Amino acid sequence: MRAEARQAFLAAGNWHRAQAAPLSGDASFRRYFRLNGGPAPALLMDAPPPLEDVTPFVQIAEHLRRLGFSAPVIHDQDMNQGFLIIEDFGEATYTRRLAAGADEKALYALATDTLIALHQHPDATAIDLPTYDAVMLEDESDLLVDWFLPTVTGVSTSLETTNEYRAIWRALYPLADHQPTTLVLRDYHVDNLMELSGREGIRACGLLDFQDALIGSPAYDMVSLIADARRDVSPNIRATMVDAYCAAFPDLDRIAFEAAAAMLSAQRHCKIIGIFTRLMVRDSKPVYLKHIPRVWQLLEADLEHPALSSMKQWINAVIPTRYRRSPDSTGVA
Repeated sequence: MRAEARQAFLAAGNWHRAQAAPLSGDASFRRYFRLNGGPAPALLMDAPPPLEDVTPFVQIAEHLRRLGFSAPVIHDQDMNQGFLIIEDFGEATYTRRLAAGADEKALYALATDTLIALHQHPDATAIDLPTYDAVMLEDESDLLVDWFLPTVTGVSTSLETTNEYRAIWRALYPLADHQPTTLVLRDYHVDNLMELSGREGIRACGLLDFQDALIGSPAYDMVSLIADARRDVSPNIRATMVDAYCAAFPDLDRIAFEAAAAMLSAQRHCKIIGIFTRLMVRDSKPVYLKHIPRVWQLLEADLEHPALSSMKQWINAVIPTRYRRSPDSTGVA
């Protein structure tokens, strides 16, 4: 039993007196527990193999800390069983801070400054990670036609339709190749960012959920931050953060950057719509369906960029407005 394995892991080390209190669920198969009564504030990550692998989290956390960023310290680990005891950053996620009325502009500025510092760091890519290439982008984009489209229409997506969709994306992916690559954390949004008291500068921005990081376009994490599937970000905040980011890189081709950002944002939103649908259909986790209308609005805005006219035409033809909503929890549109 997994519960018995967790307890045995805690009992074997310095955490034998700690009491594990479960935290809210995760979209993955990972579970988190706050450890009370241990030698330091800590969380237990339970990532059951073979469904999850804690190795990338440890590797990337150590890399980020070496670069000067606030990723959790790993206090103890059992890689084979998928258990980590990690530093507890507390409760002040961006999501909670914003809900409590914190200064939105200041929080987003801190997150943007953190991205700038990461992308300026000469050793950001000095880590052995896969490249965010066209094959991976296509696998993610396919989630829209593999999960959302058949769920809302009640009809399996034909191979012809899928191939048309893929062909358009394959012509668009090179838009991301106009800037030097960097470390892409991939889920850089308010649920995975924390405001840490007692730390200065970019170290005040706590980083979480980066185990899927890759090497890719610097535009990706920027759009993850400002085109958030989980909350509305004001146009003023979005514009201000893009301006600040671009100003930090005087040699940046802004036109090319914004085209890459529009493409990667659209790709990400197609992926997210598919993932949120899959979480309901396959994993019985309907809680994420509430975000799908917002993600559709973000995708429609992305498709207004002139570089994405071909994808806009395909979306309008294959997924008309009446389908751009959440399926209900039974999988019926």
